[in-house]
Amino acid sequence: MCNTLRMVTRVVTQLYDDCLRPSGLRVTQFSILAAIARLGEASLKQLEDELAIDQTTLTRSLGLLESGGVIERASHPDGRIKAMRLTGKGRRTLEATRPLWAQAQGKVLREFGTKAWADAQRRLTRLHHVAVRKRRLGRERRRSSLRKV
Repeated sequence: MCNTLRMVTRVVTQLYDDCLRPSGLRVTQFSILAAIARLGEASLKQLEDELAIDQTTLTRSLGLLESGGVIERASHPDGRIKAMRLTGKGRRTLEATRPLWAQAQGKVLREFGTKAWADAQRRLTRLHHVAVRKRRLGRERRRSSLRKV
């Protein structure tokens, strides 16, 4: 299951990256910008949770986006929390990239079919919830057993 999901993810990501290439963004960067736009401002933890992305990939992508001038740090009442928001350039970049994203979506949906995608999305969402729950339970058990030692 894992190998098939990873293989499909790599190929679909490459297709989206190809479509997004004129914008200068990659799929991960576009997803981060879209999430920040939805949230208004977002902390690293919010983005990790929202995008199910590891901290290393997120930090690297945020650094590229920040140096590109499309996001900036936002002040947070708790100075230890790093929050990000879109800049004007970031909002323009996101809006200019949305049609390219839609083009990639259209390519996949034409081949796969809207009904088939709706079914796959429902099943994958269920799998995501199960995996997150199992992972969380595993971490809690490990922490609990460490406390007993």
